[in-house]
Amino acid sequence: MSQVRRQIARPRPSWGWQDDAACRGEDLVLFFGPDGERQPEREVRERKAKAICAQCPVRVECLDYALSRPEKYGTWGGLNEDERASERRRRMRRAASAGISAA
Repeated sequence: MSQVRRQIARPRPSWGWQDDAACRGEDLVLFFGPDGERQPEREVRERKAKAICAQCPVRVECLDYALSRPEKYGTWGGLNEDERASERRRRMRRAASAGISAA
């Protein structure tokens, strides 16, 4: 007997923006650090990744994608994991206050 799993219908992401990403062709380790990376090396790596993101024509789309998933690891849209968590909280507070003031 086979079991059928129900999946929550989640909209499929549009990946078209990735074709224009400045990071296309770059080494993934630049954006997703290696295991056991030390803090000084991480800071240098993230600075390099963010410099690429700063020049990216699809930075906003990349960040929106990462915030909507949420992507837990790596540099996306110019923000690291901690920065994305802060941005996610900020957007949630803004949405909550907009809902309260609209009532």
